[in-house]
Amino acid sequence: MPGAPARGLRGWAWPCNVLLYGGLFAAGDAAQQRLRRRRRPGQADWAQTRRVALVALAFHGNFSYFWLRGLERLLPGRAPATLLAKVLCDQALGAPVAIAAFYTGMSVLQGKEDIFADCREKFWNTYKTGLMYWPFVQLSNFSLIPVHLRTAYAGLCGFIWATFLCFSQQSGDGTARSAFLLFHGEKADSGKASSGK
Repeated sequence: MPGAPARGLRGWAWPCNVLLYGGLFAAGDAAQQRLRRRRRPGQADWAQTRRVALVALAFHGNFSYFWLRGLERLLPGRAPATLLAKVLCDQALGAPVAIAAFYTGMSVLQGKEDIFADCREKFWNTYKTGLMYWPFVQLSNFSLIPVHLRTAYAGLCGFIWATFLCFSQQSGDGTARSAFLLFHGEKADSGKASSGK
């Protein structure tokens, strides 16, 4: 019965998608920490990675799973106009919720006094940066991937986004430029040092 594994996966689609999403977000945090340690050697902050995994498991994986299924019910099919409508809805409604939840959730878990400070400071930069990436990911997701695997696909593509998002939350400002400097290192640090004088 060649279709049995596929049917089995569909029965476990929700937990499998959420676990994969959480694992990829945690891996994204570990990746950005490793990139930062190339410039400033130090120990990995596994507590931070656990916090990222918790936010992704508790909110982002679940939100993505139900949001993508809800979009498919609201706008079924793969006609060009429908695909465009799904991408627009995703970027206008889903993306802002996900970004705000990440920054706020991380601030709560880190015990920050003002849990909305990161969100206020970095939301718009992060949202604009996401507009350079997510519409293309979601267009391929909505047009090529079966509904029960869409959260997993978004999580796989989200590994890159999670690396950027975790860096932005830790030491970036939510811009693509700050992420670029993560890979080209020393100039970011010297720029911050000179601006802090």
